[in-house]
Amino acid sequence: MPDSPTLRRYGAGDVPLLLDTLVDTWADAHADHPDVAGAGFTPDALRRQITGHARRDDFTLITAYADGHLIGYGYGFRCTPAYWYGEDLLPHITPEDARTTDSLAGICELAVRPGWQGQGVGTRLHQALLDAIHPRWVSLLAMPGAPAQRLYRRLGYQNAGPYKSKPGGPVLDLLLLRTVF
Repeated sequence: MPDSPTLRRYGAGDVPLLLDTLVDTWADAHADHPDVAGAGFTPDALRRQITGHARRDDFTLITAYADGHLIGYGYGFRCTPAYWYGEDLLPHITPEDARTTDSLAGICELAVRPGWQGQGVGTRLHQALLDAIHPRWVSLLAMPGAPAQRLYRRLGYQNAGPYKSKPGGPVLDLLLLRTVF
């Protein structure tokens, strides 16, 4: 039987050494979801996204390892509501505290390899991110109908509405969670 997953925390400076493995893990986690690639989410796009986000001083990466292999990860950072929601969506975010808070974290990725999905790894990664970043509010984007939505609902996320990052881009669900720190 494999070891129980071990979580590790990394910062922005660690990303260059981990990037290929993170992208491979993400690709494995999404291999059975052609709608992800159809929406423009590809390993190359993820590589650019992580590299860009890792420029932030408050970038936090949590990884899960079992038997010496990366089986999942999540990353996020503190940000302003204007940065995360965008100026067009910001006035429509409810409750008001979620759009005026000075304690918001955006979770950008949460990926677990298929053989480990449904075993609590995503929940542990999510909690470790919250413990590290310690936000009052946390938000993430999810594909409508994606299997991960079940996890997000169990964690207490509420749908704050549709989100589109650019014209012609996919419409995602913007999810919000009020933490209890």
